[in-house]
Amino acid sequence: MDLRIRGPSSASGADGVAERSKKLELPEEYAKSVMVLTCDSKAEGGSCHVYLIGTAHVSEESCREVEAIVSYMKPEVVFVELCASRLSILTPQAVKVPTMWEMIDMWKNKHNPFGIAYGCKLDVLPGAEFRVAYEEAVKYGGQVILGDRPVQITLKRTWAKMPLLHKVKLLFGLVFQAVFLPSPEELDKTLKAVNDVDMLTLVTQEMSKEFPSLMDTLVHERDKYMACMLSRVASEHGSVVAVVGRGHLQGIKKNWDQPINMKDLLEIPTNKSVFTVKNVLKSLAILVAGAAIVSRIYLASTS
Repeated sequence: MDLRIRGPSSASGADGVAERSKKLELPEEYAKSVMVLTCDSKAEGGSCHVYLIGTAHVSEESCREVEAIVSYMKPEVVFVELCASRLSILTPQAVKVPTMWEMIDMWKNKHNPFGIAYGCKLDVLPGAEFRVAYEEAVKYGGQVILGDRPVQITLKRTWAKMPLLHKVKLLFGLVFQAVFLPSPEELDKTLKAVNDVDMLTLVTQEMSKEFPSLMDTLVHERDKYMACMLSRVASEHGSVVAVVGRGHLQGIKKNWDQPINMKDLLEIPTNKSVFTVKNVLKSLAILVAGAAIVSRIYLASTS
């Protein structure tokens, strides 16, 4: 189920919202970042044009593009790649380097692990473009819809589909990932060289070489989910702008107007194994604490 947020109307009232079924041409400098899809709609005119903005997730340029396009088009609905659990991203946040305990707290609160790691290195918080889109919609009284699959379901499906060995390797990888991440300059260079992918998808693609099931649950399934949700929203409105990662554009296009079984995408596979996330993390914590104690005893005995 989508979560709808309606901002207060601006001084111009609801007239500021673009109620149109006619395709609107964007300025050339922004058209390159937008994919346009069309579907039948109950709105006046009988059809809806959906403008998908592909972003890099950690790019100031993406934020500027989103701000300019939403401001220019003033659609009835702004659809963002978020779920209710990530609603806090829409709140203005100061960019600062989090402490280790803050990073752990962010992880407990279901923040994206890749975003946590990169948040230590970047001047733009991952997902800042969604906040920009929300703020622009609020200015003219547009409706904002959170259209991504709940992150809890995505993470549980990802975990359930991974073999035990992959689970252990992934946990170790996430713990030490921030040490091996490329610099912001290297990341920016890579993203510019690969125009059809965003940072999170790029990282997922690399990790899927070791963990093949990641691309399926973290990218492809969400492509289907968002394509279905976006189609439902568009069928009730005359103008929609969707802000999603670049890596989802082709998947959403591929699944547009296709039959999608949402029940399957929301189902959490049963996992009777004792090797749950909690148990594995608890075991890792015990091992680390044990190693620290042994090291201290050894150092004390040799001093």
